[in-house]
Amino acid sequence: MTHANATDDLTRRPRDTAEAQPLATITPTHTHNSLREGTVLGLVVATCIWVWLAAIDAVAGQPFLTFKVLGGIAGFTVMHYLLNVAYGVAMMSIIHTAERTPSAIFGIGFGFLMLEFAFALVTAAFSSGRLGELAWIRLFGGSVIGAVIAMVVVTRRHSLVRLLHQAEQET
Repeated sequence: MTHANATDDLTRRPRDTAEAQPLATITPTHTHNSLREGTVLGLVVATCIWVWLAAIDAVAGQPFLTFKVLGGIAGFTVMHYLLNVAYGVAMMSIIHTAERTPSAIFGIGFGFLMLEFAFALVTAAFSSGRLGELAWIRLFGGSVIGAVIAMVVVTRRHSLVRLLHQAEQET
């Protein structure tokens, strides 16, 4: 006997229509949009990194020094948000491509490593300037925090482990 609101697993009780669906059942039926999801991802990551930089500067007794060194508060903020939104859209586009072609997930791993390597180089350059040794905590630390937050946000809606297993089977 099936009900209109029953789950696929007939051993469980029928789901009340007011009950929230688990994330695992939302993903396959939900329409994904790379631009929308990437924009949200980029805004979340950019905000977390911006707050991180402001907090580290404040704790160091140099309010907004990082922002000033990187182009001024307004200039840095605009460029920071634009680059993070572009990063988010690119990341979500690759993930959505990997839903159709699982081997594309390897592009995310490679891109992530290259981006983190670039941040390490930029941090090394700025550490010998006005940002000093705190550049590693400010810039590279912010990059790592942004990467972790991006992974948490993405894995809540997409099964990256499943995509990796599928890609591994393709190769």
